[in-house]
Amino acid sequence: MEKKTTGTVIGNVAGVYSVKEDTTGDVISCRPRGHFRHMGMKLLPGDRVVVETDENSNPVISQIIERKNSLIRPPLANLDILYCTATAANPRVDILTFDKLITVAEYNGIEPVIILTKLDLEREENMELAENYRKCGFHVFPISSHSGEGMEDLKNFIFENRDKIAAFSGASGVGKSSLINKLFPSLKLDVGDLSRKTSRGKQTTRQSNLYPLSELMDSDDAKGYLADTPGFSMLDFVNFDFYTVNDLPMLFREFRDHIGCCKYTKCRHLKEEGCSVLKAVEEGKIPLFRHNSFVSIYNDLKDKHPWDMKENGGKK
Repeated sequence: MEKKTTGTVIGNVAGVYSVKEDTTGDVISCRPRGHFRHMGMKLLPGDRVVVETDENSNPVISQIIERKNSLIRPPLANLDILYCTATAANPRVDILTFDKLITVAEYNGIEPVIILTKLDLEREENMELAENYRKCGFHVFPISSHSGEGMEDLKNFIFENRDKIAAFSGASGVGKSSLINKLFPSLKLDVGDLSRKTSRGKQTTRQSNLYPLSELMDSDDAKGYLADTPGFSMLDFVNFDFYTVNDLPMLFREFRDHIGCCKYTKCRHLKEEGCSVLKAVEEGKIPLFRHNSFVSIYNDLKDKHPWDMKENGGKK
């Protein structure tokens, strides 16, 4: 390698980090300089870093390039897309928890893309849910891993975004592992086995790795990565990232065109007279269940102050 180069952290084994170098695509094994440990700085998969050679000509990570976001569990940095996976079949999606996940992604500048699985088992309700989320401005893919229906559209979307870092999330049992294996047969990712191998006990935050999409998709121009954490739950994400009640309205993207149009300047969009958001709900422009989620999250946050919140690895 050159004396100084840049790359992306894709994995870590016992403190030795694998960095995929930008120019050559080579994977460099290196350790961070000592000042990372002294300053309490932790490298994460997805980190953009500077690698230099030390006095012994060994490659070392000397700098973390500024992150756009980071997550505590799963430990990832610079995530671009979160594939939020759910189904109207068994186990039926908990809409409130699902919408919490979406708001946390929105807050961290991560694009939520909605995948509704098991279309072959519950077509009508999955399609209705898909239409409602599309109405809100999301990319939505109703699919069946069993029959293959909808998979081509999803594959095309992933290919169009092949320069992004992406991860999958959703409740247990919605078919994430089947979906991943259908999309990327070469990965052969068994979520259960992977979790057992990489966890060190119930309270341990497991290390993530990134798989280059160039290898998974056999595409030389794919510069993005897929995180190996398709099974991380929605609650993992929500519990470790926080925002305030003042942030909340803008995290419902379908509210944004209506904010500032209400009768009262300090409208909370709950039940106030002349609220533009409530009018849009009444007119069917905003799904009622989305406003119900907003109200529930608002009530959870209204008495919470920034100093009450855990320090987190979210947006800075």
